[in-house]
Amino acid sequence: MTSPLRLMAVHAHPDDESSKGAATTAKYRAEGVDVMVVTCTGGERGDVLNAAAQPEVDARGMHAVRLDEMAAAVSILDVEHAWLGFEDSGFPEGDPLPPLPDGCFAARPLEETVAPLVRLIREFRPQVVTTYDENGGYPHPDHVRTHETTMAAVDAAADAQRYPDLGEPWQVMKVYYNQQFTKARVEALHLAMIDADLDSPYHDWITRWDDRPDDANRVTTRIEAADWFEVRDRALIAHRTQIDPDGMWFAVPLDFQRRVWPTEDFELARSLVETALPEDDLFAGLREDTP
Repeated sequence: MTSPLRLMAVHAHPDDESSKGAATTAKYRAEGVDVMVVTCTGGERGDVLNAAAQPEVDARGMHAVRLDEMAAAVSILDVEHAWLGFEDSGFPEGDPLPPLPDGCFAARPLEETVAPLVRLIREFRPQVVTTYDENGGYPHPDHVRTHETTMAAVDAAADAQRYPDLGEPWQVMKVYYNQQFTKARVEALHLAMIDADLDSPYHDWITRWDDRPDDANRVTTRIEAADWFEVRDRALIAHRTQIDPDGMWFAVPLDFQRRVWPTEDFELARSLVETALPEDDLFAGLREDTP
């Protein structure tokens, strides 16, 4: 018997689900795959990156506004959604770095952050989970803790001896890391814009990444998702505090993106099923006789 395919995407803050893998999410939803997005924190310590949203934040508070933004993005992506319920850690800056706020997500013991995700995994029963790599995608403490929490929760969810009161054990079959912002992709889009005599939004990125090692070898799986880039962008715009519709996220025309880099890219971190690399499907090896 073939069971319904289910994908769980675990993210740190509201808006991460829309900037990392949203077109893939939309593609699988269009195929009838069940998708759950898990957001670890409320994003309440985020900065307002779109001045037009500042009056609403001043009136209602960042947390309330970001809850509503997340609800709008969830509706656009047509996914199930769950909050893990932890407090945003903020992005510490300075030398030396200041301590993390008491009680925030990244400062809590790992056992505390793992438990609610174990419950969700056992309830939703995904065959595939996506999250961030060991560097968090970038070194935000909440992103790194999201990686640590997800990997530990995948292990614990399958172990009947761990958290026995949080549901029947469930074995996730594949885990992927989001790798949508590789050096190769950014450089390809940057050069395409320059060749077309358009202003690339990636000048600063390219300069900062001069000494960055080539990370293309981390990509194992490319999902053809160009037809869903527009859905991704609508979900991004729903996060009004974080996304300026006239900002860099939308400086590269969609036709360029679809032509130059039509995929969203992932790294297969774990698999308990046989699969041949490179892949073009997160469910490779799971399409028949799914456990």
